[in-house]
Amino acid sequence: MLLHRHVRRTIGPEHPLAGKTVYIPIMAEGSSEIFAACFRWLGIEAYTTPPSNARTKELGAKHTSGDECYPAKVTVGDFVRLIEQPGFDPARAVFFMPTAEGPCRFGQYAPFLKKILRDLGYGDVQVLSPTSENAYTDLGDVATPFQRGGWRALVCGDIVNRALLKTRPYETVSGAAERAYQESLRDVCDSLENSCAEPGCQLRSLVASVARARDRFRQVPTRYDPDVPLIGVVGEIFCRLNTFSNDNLIRMLEGYGAEASVSHIAEWVMYTNAEQKRRLRLCGRAFSLAMLGAYVRSHIQHADEHALLAPFREDFVGYEGPEDIQEVLELAWPYLPASGALGEMVLSVGMAAYHALHGADGIIDISPFTCMNGIVSEAIYPKLSKAYGGIPIRNFYFDGTQSDLDRDLGIYLELAHSYREKKPYPRHYPAYFAQPVA
Repeated sequence: MLLHRHVRRTIGPEHPLAGKTVYIPIMAEGSSEIFAACFRWLGIEAYTTPPSNARTKELGAKHTSGDECYPAKVTVGDFVRLIEQPGFDPARAVFFMPTAEGPCRFGQYAPFLKKILRDLGYGDVQVLSPTSENAYTDLGDVATPFQRGGWRALVCGDIVNRALLKTRPYETVSGAAERAYQESLRDVCDSLENSCAEPGCQLRSLVASVARARDRFRQVPTRYDPDVPLIGVVGEIFCRLNTFSNDNLIRMLEGYGAEASVSHIAEWVMYTNAEQKRRLRLCGRAFSLAMLGAYVRSHIQHADEHALLAPFREDFVGYEGPEDIQEVLELAWPYLPASGALGEMVLSVGMAAYHALHGADGIIDISPFTCMNGIVSEAIYPKLSKAYGGIPIRNFYFDGTQSDLDRDLGIYLELAHSYREKKPYPRHYPAYFAQPVA
């Protein structure tokens, strides 16, 4: 059998990121750290920004006007905190800030950040926003491996987070699931950063790391209980995944004796792929090199995702998620047609319906205050709730101010408990759960 020799990637002195350090905002704990490891695998120094704190809010409020959504304030605050650190070198710093098209204000984050940096006298700090629109030119000759390695990083991050959320509510030794998660996170980061350059070799290394994560979570002492209500969590991608932004709502849910099933990052990537194909068809380019490329990319991403999920196949029974993003779009269609509405509102509504169909006892939408996607979705939810047997759906908006979240969650969980007694769609439990009482 031919074995691939490990060859660490490096970048040459002419590369646009040579000698620089990329700082990545923490959108989803775990996924961001693995994403940074992908950069290091490419030979580019990269780290996440420090965990957000009170100074984050202070600086975010100082450098924004109040019209921006909360994730903008958090990311701006964290980047400015980096500038405050002793020894910060603006000539070597690169702030990673993705961008996107569509109605969401997220598309303005990168130019807004550049303006703030100029106003502060740090205009020479590079803002990195690689997209398919600019052919990932900011990444130079590592653009192609970045796209595939970055996708694998996000999938691995989703997997270990899913394992944590399905285990932690049932642990009998406090902190055991978190320890398994942190060990698995370090393992995946090390495996990716030190993996070989050949795609197949790298995939095998990551699959082995995911399998070790599975074994760690299986060793967590647990007592699974089918009477624990399951809450599907949807909403704006940053706020629902960033625990600082949502005041650790998921842990609070678990404190009330519930389990959360959170929509993850991969669904957004699959949605953007589907949207690209739709736009190509509208432009009369259904048979084009661009369309071929879109289909090839989707096929490769699906294959990588299936390979990485394989070790958890048995453990994720009942937690599978949509097989294809088209399923989510079709569920949203009666309320927000994907060809007429764009962005996270479509995914939130479609995933709310998906969770209801698969036995969830309630839906929570986490969004920033004034978020258009959250507001539109909230207007739709009463109709969707009625269509799915009256499932309770609640929007929680965040802007960094104090709220009585504990009280509101307690009231909401009472509704979820009432609904689960009459819900029309049963939940499919994995074999390691005790069988529900008939």
